[in-house]
Amino acid sequence: MRIEALTARAHRLPLHRAWDGGVAKNDLVVVEAVADTGDTGTGFAWTPGAGAGAVLALVRDECAPAVAGLAPDPGPRWDGLRARLADAGTGGVSAMAMAAVDIALWDLRARAAGAALTELIGRRRDAVPAYASGVNLDYPREELLDQVRRWKAAGHRAYKIKVGSADPDRDADRVAAVREAVGPQAALMVDANQRWDLPAAVRALAGLERHAPAFIEEPLPADDLAAHARLRTRTALPFAMGENLRTERAFARALAAGVCDVAQPNAVRVGGITPFLRIARAAADASVPVAPHLLPELSAQLALCVPRAAMVEDIDRAWLEDLGALERPSGVRVEEGTATADTGPGHGLAFRTDLPPLPQG
Repeated sequence: MRIEALTARAHRLPLHRAWDGGVAKNDLVVVEAVADTGDTGTGFAWTPGAGAGAVLALVRDECAPAVAGLAPDPGPRWDGLRARLADAGTGGVSAMAMAAVDIALWDLRARAAGAALTELIGRRRDAVPAYASGVNLDYPREELLDQVRRWKAAGHRAYKIKVGSADPDRDADRVAAVREAVGPQAALMVDANQRWDLPAAVRALAGLERHAPAFIEEPLPADDLAAHARLRTRTALPFAMGENLRTERAFARALAAGVCDVAQPNAVRVGGITPFLRIARAAADASVPVAPHLLPELSAQLALCVPRAAMVEDIDRAWLEDLGALERPSGVRVEEGTATADTGPGHGLAFRTDLPPLPQG
């Protein structure tokens, strides 16, 4: 079996409600890989911010000719694309373009074999815990509590909310209110999205520790490992990071520094399923569990296969299905705080062809 063609298209998906900072859309690049046997596979890249047009160009101009005529083996093809795109950088838009191709090749191989993606990778478990999550720092307090109560009514037992307000007392008040709403036994996580510097993080965490967060996500700029090490001496809270670690080497450095207690690779941002699995193996070797970032329709499938899985992020009203991107449900579900996957052959993600196009210019 050889790769005969690789095509790509880009779309814009409006969010139901803007995320913190005015992010009102998710951009999507869909890649279709066709083999000379007639088998096909679908991949995608995703960004809530910049880069979709550049990803589209890289897939069409660089990735497609690089893989044409080659066997659709994801590992070797990914390594070859990384070498080809090295001049454009190893992360960022290069990684997203590689991810779209890599996911398509994994899907092609699974569908050609008549197997689910989880079976092709190697399923280790039938279910994985899921936590409810929302981009909610700008929600008024009562709206935040309404959101959390809705999650609780849906059966969730783990929750993550945003912190990083200009006033630390606002964060402390909101975390206290959410803790009271979900109860002392629930897992409650907080995510600062890199908003603090070291002194601010020390002050903020001193006010949050009494509410027993299960972890603090991105308290500091993700690449400042020295500052994380200094913060480690001032708090007992575990650190979750990975949303903004974009390469295997970035994860390796964080693991080696001992400042990553929960690894959160995003399958698109790190370059696809191939590097995601490599990162998960490295994390397991360091006794660090993986809790994939966003993209639950794909992340849940990968979490079923990695050696150490913590939980999957059930992002509020921002699944690809919620945004109207899919022709049919993927087969990934979250019920009563538990994620499962029954996709049929491949990863089960069939993207609509009538989605709004990515605006030009």
